[in-house]
Amino acid sequence: MAHNQFALLTQRRFLPFFLTQAFGAFNDNVYRQAIIGLLFYLGVSDEQRTLYTNLAPALFILPYFLFSATAGQIAEKLEKHKLIRITTTMEIAIMSLAAVGFLTQNMSVLLVALFCTGLQSTLFGPVKYSILPSVLKPEELTGGNGLVEMGTSISILAGMIFGGLIFTLAGAHGPIVAAAAIVVLAVTGNIVSRMIPRADAGEPDLKINWNPIPESVKILRMTRRQPAVRNSILGVSWFWFVGTVLTSQLPGYAEDNLGGGPTLYIFALALFSIGTGVGSMLCEKLSARTVEIGLVPLGAFGMTAFMVDLYFAHPGMATAKGLDVEGFVRSAGSWRIVMDLVGIGVFAGFFVVPLFALIQNRSPKNELSRVIAGMNIQNAAFIVLAAALGVIVQRFFHWTIPQVFLALGILNALVAIYIFTIVPEFLMRFLSWVLVRGLYRLRVSGTERIPDEGAALVVCNHVSYMDPLILSASVSRPMRFVMYYKIFNIPVMNWIFRTAKTIPIAGAKEDPEVLRRAMEEIEAALADGQLVGIFPEGALTKDGDIAAFKSGVERILEKNPVPVVPMALRGMWSSMWSKRDSRLRRMRVPRRFRAQVEVVADPPRDPQGLTAQMLEAQVRALRGDRA
Repeated sequence: MAHNQFALLTQRRFLPFFLTQAFGAFNDNVYRQAIIGLLFYLGVSDEQRTLYTNLAPALFILPYFLFSATAGQIAEKLEKHKLIRITTTMEIAIMSLAAVGFLTQNMSVLLVALFCTGLQSTLFGPVKYSILPSVLKPEELTGGNGLVEMGTSISILAGMIFGGLIFTLAGAHGPIVAAAAIVVLAVTGNIVSRMIPRADAGEPDLKINWNPIPESVKILRMTRRQPAVRNSILGVSWFWFVGTVLTSQLPGYAEDNLGGGPTLYIFALALFSIGTGVGSMLCEKLSARTVEIGLVPLGAFGMTAFMVDLYFAHPGMATAKGLDVEGFVRSAGSWRIVMDLVGIGVFAGFFVVPLFALIQNRSPKNELSRVIAGMNIQNAAFIVLAAALGVIVQRFFHWTIPQVFLALGILNALVAIYIFTIVPEFLMRFLSWVLVRGLYRLRVSGTERIPDEGAALVVCNHVSYMDPLILSASVSRPMRFVMYYKIFNIPVMNWIFRTAKTIPIAGAKEDPEVLRRAMEEIEAALADGQLVGIFPEGALTKDGDIAAFKSGVERILEKNPVPVVPMALRGMWSSMWSKRDSRLRRMRVPRRFRAQVEVVADPPRDPQGLTAQMLEAQVRALRGDRA
């Protein structure tokens, strides 16, 4: 039966949470845009509007710096479903205060409520992402995160449109409509949140440190313990940097470079938001329901390509003025700009969704909320930096908005290269993803049975030179493969194998020293709680059958009694990378482009009394007659 991420929207474990966070994002943006509408309704001066546009974002983001550390601890200590209900109850109180501000047309009250909204968002942020691993299976994380990112993007866009239209459509009744709308939305979100099923606390015995400064330092250090998590968080923060620069320039770009006004700005923002939603939704399909960080380089360089093209699509000022959406679409070159904005969004989705999934998958469950809180502090810093740099390069260096887009695209590529150089796993997974998804239609089942953490040994039949890459693409956890040293030394592939920390091994008669070093590395990796994959046949099959498993697997388990996960590859014997044909014939074009290949896994087995013959029989049964 095919899995579909949209099925999550029919299940109580996910739907109420999805709707709650969507209502929250929608209401926040209705509120902020309604304040702008009120300013126009009151006819305040340009200076006062400018003061608001600078002060409001600062008030909203300030709580992230002040209270994220405390919010992370609270999200770790309390049951997650209860905390969500507390935050949505806070939202009712805050929006009631904001409603008073609208009814009395008091900007001071509205700005105080805006600060409180930022505080509520700070408290909700850690639980928003830390709850997902509690309610979703590991293979559902990418799809679940994709839905959340899609829901957030569309809710923000819809909230901006709805909030911006309140005073336009309601006229003199605008303050009453705005007040009623934000309170009704807050109450609705709270009602829906009460349907969220139980989600246990990550660390119920945690003692909260209420001093934000040392605790902020502590949780920021917590985010840096694992290189892959650290750089995933850096990637998410960079996503917010790019998004802030891009969206903050869109109003001016729509007016000065495209010749439109607020309507065209909303259209441009909609293109980017819809693109991000589409890209987020595609991640599960492209990743075959694993946490596929190979999509991150694809997303990064795709964003760069479309941002650079956006510069060349229209580098100068608009020749027309006052264009609406229809007038813009009919103008020359408009569809290239449309495709660029959608393309940036799509690849931004490819970029950020796997990063969120990796952070959730690799962080210890009793620290995840605090890790997310640390990420939120860093995100806030990047947002402030983006806003400041946007002002500096335009006011002091006199850059045009298309030049800002060009510089952002180039800088995005440089930052991506930096991240991938520090943690080559990202780029290695990308190359594996391109090779595997390009050559095969991969179906995976049972890999969710592999333990999320702790040492385990994976055993599998060995059919082709591509086997390690296929298994890597099927399992979300990094796996250290034990590989015949001559395969390990194949040019080009060797770089990928070394990057993946593959362990080369040889027979005792071939090279005793290589064998000794291999056994030491395997023992060290398992002692460190890593996942190790071996092919106990010792060589590629020459006839498509599974050869006898060698006793080396027993030696490994004797010294390292860890759980053993039997796996099997199906459909690889006809691959051009197997030994089915002569070397010359193996270079032929495959008989069937993108042939279907399966990876199947059984539950982990207790190593006590497990023999090579028993494992061989289990792998044979898993593979069946699909060589």
